[in-house]
Amino acid sequence: MSLLNTALFADPELDALLDDNAHLAAIVHFEAMLASASASEGLVPDQAARAISDSLANVRLDTAALAAGLAKDGVVVPALVKALRAGLPEASRSYLHYGATSQDAIDTAWMLQLAQIVPMLQLRLGHISSTLDGLAVQFGRQRLMAHTRMQAALPITLADKLQGWQRIIDECSSGLTFAAKRALAVQLGGPVGNRASFEGKGDAIAARLAELLGLADAPAWHGNRVALCRLGAELAGLSGALGKLGTDIALMTQSEVGQAAISGGGGSSAMAHKNNPVEAEILVSLARHSAGNLGTLYQALVHENERSGAAWTLEWLTLPAIVRDAGSGLLVAQRLLGRLSFPAQDIG
Repeated sequence: MSLLNTALFADPELDALLDDNAHLAAIVHFEAMLASASASEGLVPDQAARAISDSLANVRLDTAALAAGLAKDGVVVPALVKALRAGLPEASRSYLHYGATSQDAIDTAWMLQLAQIVPMLQLRLGHISSTLDGLAVQFGRQRLMAHTRMQAALPITLADKLQGWQRIIDECSSGLTFAAKRALAVQLGGPVGNRASFEGKGDAIAARLAELLGLADAPAWHGNRVALCRLGAELAGLSGALGKLGTDIALMTQSEVGQAAISGGGGSSAMAHKNNPVEAEILVSLARHSAGNLGTLYQALVHENERSGAAWTLEWLTLPAIVRDAGSGLLVAQRLLGRLSFPAQDIG
């Protein structure tokens, strides 16, 4: 994203949870906890697990070298594992990443990142809900003209309008909670997803790994991307819901309608009298962008056989963008609602 556009969509808090450093740290954490979980089931020697844990706790990574490895292998894990093993005692090196495959590390890392992101988004949803409550207390008794199919309909109260928005926000919150509960699960299948590489201890190791990482336990889901795509759908739905709020507010602030006013709106280079609803427009743009990415994300459901490279890579292109749209939209919506007022209407 350009520096200029960043001013519209900036979300430093979310970016810090999605950037390369966060992703690599999550993979490294997965590798350390996998060794610990495997040691608890006797698959990896305790001494090796401790050496891995100690080494990975202080590891420094060469991101340029890892990027070159990713370009060669299509995934960062082979180069990362090679770099991590170089810092281990020789006797412990083979036990790092023991039984696992690259997809186990990458998928679990994404789930660890999302496990931090979802509560942050829920907190932002709560702030928006509280702001809507405050607007209802301040302006709820005011009457205004409802519009159906873009035509004047019958009078309603502003409380009616705000309650409609509130129900949408509440539904997004509950839907996100449900989808995250299903999706945020550990990934551990080994090379072909049947856990055979864990020598009969795969299920127990996965359960222990899930416990250590704070994720749900689940069978390997290398080729089953339904829960992940449903989480993406809830996030895109959140952006769509905010786009509905943005659309309503933009229409309400039209000069000839005058049902709402935004303090400090955007200016025009040619018409000094204008007070453009910039943040409302951003919400609409983010909603449409997210909807397009969701359609692409759902194509990742079509995984070939036991594991896919193409469909898997498609997720990396689309899901982070959907997450960013939701996070940015929540920040923009909160700013917009905080500057919103509703002039009294004379509707007879």
